[in-house]
Amino acid sequence: METELSPLLKDRLSDPLWRLNNLYWITDKSGNRVKFQMNWAQAGLYEDLHYLNLILKARQLGFTTLTQLIMLDACVFNSDIRAGAIAHTREDAEAFFKDKVKYPYDNLPDAIKAANPATQDSARMLSFKNNSSIRVGTSMRSGTLQYLHVSEYGKICAKYPDKAKEIRTGALNTVQAGQMIFIESTAEGNEGDFYDKCQEAQSAARKGSALTELDFKFFFFPWWKHPEYVLDPTGVVIDADMEAYFSKLRDEHGIELTDEQKAWYVKKSAQQTEDDMKREFPATPEEAFEASVEGAYYGSEMAKLERMGRITNVPHDPALPVEVWFDLGVNDSMALWFIQRAGPALHIINYYENSGEGLAHYAAHMDQLRREEGYHYGDIVWPHDGNHRVMDEHARKKSEIMAGLGYEPAIVPRGDLMSGIQLTRLMLARCWFDEKNTAKGRRALTNYKKEWDDARGTWKRTPAHTWASHGADALRTGCNYQPFDDEDYGLHGYDEYDDGRSAVGGY
Repeated sequence: METELSPLLKDRLSDPLWRLNNLYWITDKSGNRVKFQMNWAQAGLYEDLHYLNLILKARQLGFTTLTQLIMLDACVFNSDIRAGAIAHTREDAEAFFKDKVKYPYDNLPDAIKAANPATQDSARMLSFKNNSSIRVGTSMRSGTLQYLHVSEYGKICAKYPDKAKEIRTGALNTVQAGQMIFIESTAEGNEGDFYDKCQEAQSAARKGSALTELDFKFFFFPWWKHPEYVLDPTGVVIDADMEAYFSKLRDEHGIELTDEQKAWYVKKSAQQTEDDMKREFPATPEEAFEASVEGAYYGSEMAKLERMGRITNVPHDPALPVEVWFDLGVNDSMALWFIQRAGPALHIINYYENSGEGLAHYAAHMDQLRREEGYHYGDIVWPHDGNHRVMDEHARKKSEIMAGLGYEPAIVPRGDLMSGIQLTRLMLARCWFDEKNTAKGRRALTNYKKEWDDARGTWKRTPAHTWASHGADALRTGCNYQPFDDEDYGLHGYDEYDDGRSAVGGY
């Protein structure tokens, strides 16, 4: 390598973009040593950078590499810079630090390294003579940073909510206004801080709001913009479901795919589950977040209802009684599903959830629906703890209080949790959801998931108690009350009634 810098090189070193595209060496997907040059997605991000950058992406577009090089470059060529990167495990942090920070630094021209040598070189940190440093870890609460990179934040929010809170309250606050944050991730369901930040940033973009130094800018990089995601279409069969999907992209989003792109997507989909495909190779931001969460109990069932058109306009039928299925909470939220039985189908017409309110509040909400929507109520279904007594001067049962408000509940005995979850999965095959009035409840069902066992690196058998538990528990309560069975209702999956919409009102 060069031991002295030429005058031309010295001149070019003042340009960060030139440095990034000409100085750094990386290993490619095949393990070959290659000079880094920005691809289409990396260039698109770099050209439009803001102070706070939120990146929703398809896989293998190289944003982790670019971000690490931006931070390394800032440290090598500027004094007093502090840069940090967060990964969801220590092993991941050390791996990408080795490949995406140390390797590029070690392969810089000798003259550049001699001008600013490393004074500390470890598996997770590089410090330089100019008092700049770059480090990685699973947390960055201490110190003040000028650059912060959070990798796969969506997965951290889904699997490690405590760690996500630490990042949100700690690491993000180490970066002062006017400095730079990069948060990049594939999606992991429609919950958590990554999802919330994406929704807020997209809303600002749609409104054309001017961004301050404390606002995140939203970036999305879909699979179909990647020039390598093409395949010779000869002999590739596109079935009716795929044709419908491609038509939807064209008609609803203006995405016109070539035959080569369609062929690639069909063949790639054959190697993935539908959820994995949407999560790892999304076509739109909405699609990325539609994919069910890993470890979700009802994710596949809810996705299938979506595909079948069962989440649509489901109006209240005044000829049918409305059952109300409850999950009871004291300090937690209380959830109510409003359901009509129509032959073998369940029409789920409404959902309500609140917290910090007494039973009178929920009775009043039901009264309002009776007056304004014409609901006439059938069974009011409560879980087993409805017979618990409240701590007041009368020591009445909760069910007695509700009966005094005009709604006498039927109490469902405590059942086996996992059997109830399985029964709910089967029952969902009978369901039609009103798209507008059940949105919050459907989100709970999609995000109701198993608890993550960090020590074993796998999902536990039992559910995690999160905000999604209330809506899911309320639905399970109703399933345990008057469950469908195979003999009466043909619970053999989704297909039996798929072509018989007249049984559920002909929607």
